[in-house]
Amino acid sequence: MKTWQKVLAGVAVLILGFIGFVASRPTHFTLSRSQEISAPAAKIFPLVADFHGWQAWSPWDKMDPGMKRTYAGTAMTVGQVYEWQGNDKVGKGRMTVVELQEAKLVRIKLEFIEPFPTTNDTRFTFTANGDKTTVSWIMEGENDTLFRKAFGLMMDSMVGPDFERGLASMKAAAEAK
Repeated sequence: MKTWQKVLAGVAVLILGFIGFVASRPTHFTLSRSQEISAPAAKIFPLVADFHGWQAWSPWDKMDPGMKRTYAGTAMTVGQVYEWQGNDKVGKGRMTVVELQEAKLVRIKLEFIEPFPTTNDTRFTFTANGDKTTVSWIMEGENDTLFRKAFGLMMDSMVGPDFERGLASMKAAAEAK
């Protein structure tokens, strides 16, 4: 076997090994971050439950302050919709509030339309601890293709920091009020 054939065979084994590794990854994913905020849950809850409040803390609003936003439905109610279309960093998508529990839970159907269509379940939970509240931001979904599974390997390191920045901004906004 010639040297170039050995190199080519080695590369093929590496590629097949990577594909096999990616294919073996779980289909379901969960991404979660939490932040303790020195404010009662009732004060923080509206920042999440009313999509108009997201501009105060959303990490993606800072990535594209000029993005187009559309709101539908009544603020702080199930069925409220927020749609956005922005630059390459934020893409295009829609969020719909599907469940609210006052100062405890906001559950959202998150639909990315561009650049990669996908739908995820997103929750914000508010856990009181004396005069502080722990806010948890959780996103779950299915990586049902090889491409999504490969992306899922990097999701925590790519999207996790956005969640952390968003929660830090939410903390600053809630504690400033």
